[in-house]
Amino acid sequence: MTAWGYIWRNIKHRAMLSTLTIVAVTVTVAIFSLLLMSKESIEHGAQKGYGPFEVVIGAEGSEAQLVLHTFYRMGAPLGNIPYELLQQVKGSEHVDQAFGITTGDQYNGYSIVGIEAAYFGTRYNNRALQQGRLYQATGEVTLGYTAAKELGLEVGDQFTGAHGTVAGFDHEEHHSDESAHEPHDTHHSFIYTVVGILPQLSNSDDRAIFTTMDYAWAVHDSTEEEREVTTIIVKPSSLLGLQMIKQQMDAQSGVQAAYSSKAIADVLNMVDTGSQLMMIMLGICTLLAATSLVLSLVASIQERKRDVGLMRLVGKSKRYILMVTIGEGVLLTAIGAFIGLLAGHITGAIISQQLFVYAGIQLQPWSLAEYELLMLIGALMLGMLASLGPALKVYRTDPITLFKA
Repeated sequence: MTAWGYIWRNIKHRAMLSTLTIVAVTVTVAIFSLLLMSKESIEHGAQKGYGPFEVVIGAEGSEAQLVLHTFYRMGAPLGNIPYELLQQVKGSEHVDQAFGITTGDQYNGYSIVGIEAAYFGTRYNNRALQQGRLYQATGEVTLGYTAAKELGLEVGDQFTGAHGTVAGFDHEEHHSDESAHEPHDTHHSFIYTVVGILPQLSNSDDRAIFTTMDYAWAVHDSTEEEREVTTIIVKPSSLLGLQMIKQQMDAQSGVQAAYSSKAIADVLNMVDTGSQLMMIMLGICTLLAATSLVLSLVASIQERKRDVGLMRLVGKSKRYILMVTIGEGVLLTAIGAFIGLLAGHITGAIISQQLFVYAGIQLQPWSLAEYELLMLIGALMLGMLASLGPALKVYRTDPITLFKA
């Protein structure tokens, strides 16, 4: 019988214990795989989430909150700034492109974002829409890919929005039946009409509803003097321009300018801290899996002492005994690691859409994350090390003793 044939026979003979060992390895590898995919997706999403807009201008407060709300539709806005400031920024020699954003309303959990339609040409190089066209008149909206899919809206449909940020709202439908709403609420009398649906962009713009910037002024009946914007995103003309814009805005009372990349880097540092805590927990799971493997091999050796002694007496070398004992541990680890990797990616594929809808994390389940191959190699090495102790115990024991045991 070949070495691998002997190993496979032993695994089948102790099917229950072997299965438990494989399950322990599978669960650990699957969780590791999901964590690595999520971490990579968060980093990639953060890096491309703000496009060429390196500066965000808004009300004073947390820079991270300002950037996260502006580009990722997370959290509440810090407040509004005067519309005249947008005109000032656009006229600056240090600015290539600048767009004002008005937010604060939502529909069924999806933010309504007011911004000039030229934003899409600047950021996405005039990519073709999936359906229809970009909005032009007040009240027209173009839906993000995911928003359209989840809301079930198509070109020509109409709806009414509601005031407030996304957090804290349920997903009940709000159709444009004016008789069902309070007459004093201007949101319920302002009807949006869908004129287009964006292509899949794989960022937070997929989860937003876009319209003209003046929708907020129309909904709230703002006079020309009362007009405000939530934030201003800026594509600077140069690196020097980037610094000058920030200095100029920070010098104004009640206004701040945040570097998009720096704010995102700060958030990613917090994500890394959370990942490290998760890694500690996974390290404990790994130790449990390794312990399960050691116990499995020790139990196997106890059951097969006479077999091992007989093989030694009939001429099988110590090297052969060492190889089949270690090989059993490595094979169990390899089976568990392969199933775990497959299970992690299948789970990623199943939850990817809902994870993106509710958390904005765009998993790539059909490609390996950066460190997954190293994880597999590490799992196999751990299996080999866990097998080494039981294998050396057999290797060093006299064959007559093994046979009499």
